[in-house]
Amino acid sequence: MTILVTKNKNQEAVLWSAYIVGSEVLFRMSKGLIFYEFPKYMVFIFLLTGLIVEKKKQNISLIYLIYILLLLFGITFSDIPYPESIRTNIIFNLSGPILLGLCAIYFYKRKISIELLLKILKYMSLPIISMASYIYLKVPNLESIVFGGVSSTLASGGYGPNQVATILGVGVFILSLYIIISKKYSGFFIIDVFLLIFLFFRALITLSRGGVITAILAILLFSFIYLLSKKNNFIRMTKYFSFLIILSIPIWLYTSSVTDGMVDNRYANKNARGVLKKDISAGRIDIFKAEWNGFIENPFFGIGVGTGKFVRGEELGLRSASHNEMSRLLGEHGALGLIMIFILFFVPIVTMNKQTLRSRAFLSAFLLFWFLTVNHSAMRLAMPAFIYGLAVITIVNNKEIIIVKSVPE
Repeated sequence: MTILVTKNKNQEAVLWSAYIVGSEVLFRMSKGLIFYEFPKYMVFIFLLTGLIVEKKKQNISLIYLIYILLLLFGITFSDIPYPESIRTNIIFNLSGPILLGLCAIYFYKRKISIELLLKILKYMSLPIISMASYIYLKVPNLESIVFGGVSSTLASGGYGPNQVATILGVGVFILSLYIIISKKYSGFFIIDVFLLIFLFFRALITLSRGGVITAILAILLFSFIYLLSKKNNFIRMTKYFSFLIILSIPIWLYTSSVTDGMVDNRYANKNARGVLKKDISAGRIDIFKAEWNGFIENPFFGIGVGTGKFVRGEELGLRSASHNEMSRLLGEHGALGLIMIFILFFVPIVTMNKQTLRSRAFLSAFLLFWFLTVNHSAMRLAMPAFIYGLAVITIVNNKEIIIVKSVPE
């Protein structure tokens, strides 16, 4: 309603979407959703409404419209066996990628100041802190949990550790950005540090590696490029980045103590006995190979949207959904998937190369975060679609854009 009343002049569509993106896993684990994919639909509606009602019209990117049409074309070749629901399987596989297309259309070359960008990230991270608090209250006694060489559902609040760690990683990433660029998240540096410790520990304790590794690599990339943006940033950046590294050591040691060394085994790819595992991907490589074979056998149009799970079930006994959006696009869409992958990388890289180094630090970190996330968790969450959208914005100074009074926080 706010978006309609203000005609999105304060970017309400983005701020509401950011909050929904950060809330998605909390809603799912607390069973607060009308249906599983509800957050994706809400973000879609918010951004589409914002595009329609805003007075200053954005240039609609033709290339992302082509991307969406190519996604829909893959439905033609779907072969979902009876009695499985064709609608459910297609929606499960395409809701995330289509939302990504809309996010890209909405954000493409949209002028956003650093201040507004930080506010968007803050709106996204606030419910993540709430989720971590919810997990803390639901699982107060970690000593009662028997940790092993796999992800811990109990330590994740009884919900899927992969999704929990993924969204906690987003919180770690956002709080780290605030610290690195010397911005106060809560208004007090000590509280910011406490929140970062809290989220990082909760992410580690899930023993799910994807979200943590993604956050760390995105922070490293951001730090490196941001360091190059201004010469006088070196001392300040080195100070804050060193602080983050030193801060992570006691958190890791404490987590190792709580888990009886299982977090060390987990990240070293060892089982509970300390024996090195053959597969570092927890079965994802087998799924990747199956999808690659689907691409080789059906190079033009793939095996069809939502069909991969059933093909793997019949041929390999692996009836599980894809964890890698890149290989899913190839396996289920064929050469059209290859074109879509090219679009997804080419456009943001070209866009960010026309901007300042400081802007590239943000944009490249967003792009890397999206890429790493969809390679271990596919598009199960709305978050990677939204993060990808942020990778194609145009970051400007306040002098280059009129920022009206924003909605109250």
